[in-house]
Amino acid sequence: MVYHDPAILEKANAWLTDTFDAQTQQSIKDNIAHNPDELADSFYKNLEFGTGGMRGVMGAGTNRINKYTLGKNTQGLSDYLYSQFTDEQISVAIAYDCRHNSKELAQVVADVFSANGIKVFLFSDLRPTPELSFAVRHLNCHCGIVLTASHNPPEYNGYKVYWQDGGQLVPPQDAAIIKTIDALDFSDIKFTGNDDLIERVDTTVDKAFIDASVAKVSFGLDSKTKEDLGIVFTSLHGTSITLVPDTLKQAGFTNLSIVKEQEVPDGNFPTVVSPNPEETAALKMALELGEKEGADIVIGTDPDCDRLGIAVRGDDGKLTILNGNQTMVLMTNYLLERFRESANQHPQPFVGSTIVSTPMMDVLAASYDVECKTGLTGFKWIAKMIEDYPQQHFIGGGEESFGFMVGDFVRDKDAVTATLLACTIAAEAKKNGQTLFEKLKTLYLKHGFYQETLISLVKKGQSGAAEINQMLKDLREKPMQEINGSKVTRVEDYQASTSLDLTTGKTTTTDIPKSNVLIYYTEDGSKVAARPSGTEPKIKFYISVHTPLTTLGEYDSVSAILEKRIAGIKTALGV
Repeated sequence: MVYHDPAILEKANAWLTDTFDAQTQQSIKDNIAHNPDELADSFYKNLEFGTGGMRGVMGAGTNRINKYTLGKNTQGLSDYLYSQFTDEQISVAIAYDCRHNSKELAQVVADVFSANGIKVFLFSDLRPTPELSFAVRHLNCHCGIVLTASHNPPEYNGYKVYWQDGGQLVPPQDAAIIKTIDALDFSDIKFTGNDDLIERVDTTVDKAFIDASVAKVSFGLDSKTKEDLGIVFTSLHGTSITLVPDTLKQAGFTNLSIVKEQEVPDGNFPTVVSPNPEETAALKMALELGEKEGADIVIGTDPDCDRLGIAVRGDDGKLTILNGNQTMVLMTNYLLERFRESANQHPQPFVGSTIVSTPMMDVLAASYDVECKTGLTGFKWIAKMIEDYPQQHFIGGGEESFGFMVGDFVRDKDAVTATLLACTIAAEAKKNGQTLFEKLKTLYLKHGFYQETLISLVKKGQSGAAEINQMLKDLREKPMQEINGSKVTRVEDYQASTSLDLTTGKTTTTDIPKSNVLIYYTEDGSKVAARPSGTEPKIKFYISVHTPLTTLGEYDSVSAILEKRIAGIKTALGV
């Protein structure tokens, strides 16, 4: 006899009614009969909104992505929109990526909105996530949805919600919308769409987006400088193939080679274990093509084209991958240089970063007398900075997870424009006899050598979630007094909104919204942050160390010292 938790079985039986289609019911019956673990994981909780929207495994159940969980979200969002915009024709924009069922789920979402009398602008084919952010404002929509699971495995899909400003949901809208959704039953969903309210959009928005992207990164490079840059690009089977090549070519970067084996969008991602540009293995084919062709720069984007990985020529002449912090520093520095040279400087400029990204961003911005605002993980918080400080001028910003935003015409990380920016910086550097790697070392020489690493521990399912919670509970209740032989001087707990100075014993209140993040700082300048992923079954540890770099010739030896320090911190953490 198969044992089932009574609470799980009760939730599952609620889906064996006429509200749900026969295929859904059969899937649940099969799990009840043969797969209690799958049943438990499908129903032990409801899918939640995290740092990058809602993501989950596709299938039947409350903890799965399916037409009912997304339909309920959309019905709740429709009800909330009507409560906020009482005398307007409400409109929304919807895009989707290359994942299995994305197109079908996008149609479900469009149908539910239109069934509620809401005008829908639905992209006729897959498009990058940043284009959806752009389209919300370009089409004067009240909100936007993109169906994507970013770089998660093939069995995942997801649902991101954008507000009028083109940024993802933040307080107070997020809590209010979730409350509205939770008050609904699945039987309340209006699935029968109104085709008269659904308008397909494609090339007109594409052109507007590409024009805006090229204009934002137009820094006066001559045609020959652009044509001299050898570029290899891979879309990793994702949506970027629809915009990135055209954007580069319109900007004048014509010396472009594309990894053909990864050019066709495919939700199975057949040539990679994970379509994540953070991982070296994902760029293997692009690196091989780059070496074969002698390219100056290799760029790969994740499936929904909001993050990018970059490889440039190292001191040994071989292609070497930059991490997200390094890319962010290079891009931010270039934008700050151009801002300083501009004729019409705004009196209150700022750049944006996150609490788990490199502290070098603060040092870099200060050297230009520009403010660096720091928020929680996720670009929705950088978009919120733009909304919260309309009197200030946003130059650009990023986070360690390979995302960057150039200006405010898109309000989310944008690998289309960031790819163009990376090529612009590389082309200018090549003209001046430099590589991007050499430019990075020059910044370390000036501002200090910052080295970071990320450790992600995968903990799947209900037991994994409990393990992650316990690890963070232990870090809170049994705080480390030293890490790798260096005394802990400060502990920031963003869940409690506290910052404890261990040298004085004084506790102060942090002014950043609550989040399940802990950050340790030590006497030798090391920084260790721990947080659960908001979109994956992982706990993440972010380690940052730094020391002065006195000459470029010392780069390798100082890098080795910092790597040794990072290794010691890993040992101290037990990871």
